[in-house]
Amino acid sequence: MDRSLPPDAYAEFLARHPEYRSTFHLDALRAVEYGRLDEHGQVYLDYTGAGLHAASQVRLHAELLNTQALGNPHSASPSSSRTTELVEGARRAVLEWFGAAGDYTAIFTANATGALKHVGESYPFTANGRLLLTVDNHNSVNGIREFARAAGTAVAYAPLTVPELRLDLAALDALLSEAQPGASNLFAFPAQSNFTGVKHPLDLVARARARGWDVVLDAAAYVSTNRLDLREVQADFVCVSFYKMFGYPTGVGCLLIRNASLDTLHRPWFAGGTVNFASVGGRRHILSPGEAGFEDGTLNYFSIAAVEIGLRHLAAAGIDTVQTRVDCLTSWLLERLVAMRHTNGRPMVRIYGPLTTTMRGGIVTMNFYDPQGHLLDYRRVEEMAGQQGISLRTGCFCNPGPGETAEGITDEDVAAAIARNPDLTLPLFLQTIAHEGGKSAGAIRVSFGIASNFADAGRFVEFAASLRDQTRLAIGEASFDIESCRVFRDGS
Repeated sequence: MDRSLPPDAYAEFLARHPEYRSTFHLDALRAVEYGRLDEHGQVYLDYTGAGLHAASQVRLHAELLNTQALGNPHSASPSSSRTTELVEGARRAVLEWFGAAGDYTAIFTANATGALKHVGESYPFTANGRLLLTVDNHNSVNGIREFARAAGTAVAYAPLTVPELRLDLAALDALLSEAQPGASNLFAFPAQSNFTGVKHPLDLVARARARGWDVVLDAAAYVSTNRLDLREVQADFVCVSFYKMFGYPTGVGCLLIRNASLDTLHRPWFAGGTVNFASVGGRRHILSPGEAGFEDGTLNYFSIAAVEIGLRHLAAAGIDTVQTRVDCLTSWLLERLVAMRHTNGRPMVRIYGPLTTTMRGGIVTMNFYDPQGHLLDYRRVEEMAGQQGISLRTGCFCNPGPGETAEGITDEDVAAAIARNPDLTLPLFLQTIAHEGGKSAGAIRVSFGIASNFADAGRFVEFAASLRDQTRLAIGEASFDIESCRVFRDGS
């Protein structure tokens, strides 16, 4: 492999980012809690996909489970009562972490997707209401539009700017002015893009609510490395997944609902655990108030007991310290990738989103190109990275909008591809548009988190440098001019 980093690279990095020194205690944390990474030579760069658990989280959780009898909480027995105490303790810890105690209700779900589904199926969409989404949204947010369409609600998307893929605030402002007075108007956007890492302005929450919108804030990609205080950002509905925050447990997320907005949602059904009363003969039911009316069946109470342990771990590490480290590593990686050139002088890498860390999180999404500007197959790049112990993520990351905007993929491109293959998949779509239009439907994503260090970033830079003058991985004959962001064919 091309070892492109000079021996003094780390010293130069520290000179350019002196604030990184304030994060040195995270190196000690990595050695104790995440030692398996270095023991096995693993470079983990997929923190947006999933956080890594600390060894102590699993140990403390196992000790908790193995030292007491815990039963289904839907009873008053000693084992059930102790489980209820643990669940409610975790609920309080979540509310306190987000500055939400007293103003919000915390509803445990299977994940952020489950939280968003609650909103979609329970929001009172009507034919005279509005649903406003942003082009930069996870598919679990995009899916809310199907509930809106079924009710006849008008659906609109706020566009992104090119090339930074930030929200077009002028266009968004115009769309926000279309709220229908007296109707149900819902606006949903991410605090941080899981595609580009762009941090969208959180003051949009107050601006939208002042203009008659209820607001969904997707915080899943944001809260693992950033502090979110709901005393300042008073979104009506906020979703998170805890495994993205601190790796363990999986299978538990949360919907935080502003108490003043709780009665806005109307559940379309009921289940065990969600009703105070239900009758078969009378065909009546009375939904339980608050969070109980949304927590279907028996909660994942063993895993929920681990949430408070994870929050304590993140607090001990220091969320602001993690953010500082991630910012430094992201800034350095962007600089190195943008500077990479083939021997003929052509750029090797295209970055999706801003080239600086201004209003940008610890995500760097890119594609590689050969010396003639042909797109390299991101799937092969992932395979090669894996052979060197580097874990990253490829595809569209369940967020097709930013990639479609950056690559100029049109409705016509999508319709034509589906017409050719009604069972279209992302790999088939990639092959079609790469061959016919020189575009990419996917990319390569690197993301940093609590256990990341300079060596991780350096290993990826060395790997990226090994693709210099690479031609065997190109897809098709279409070329891409990275400098001008124009798509063209050879000879045109």
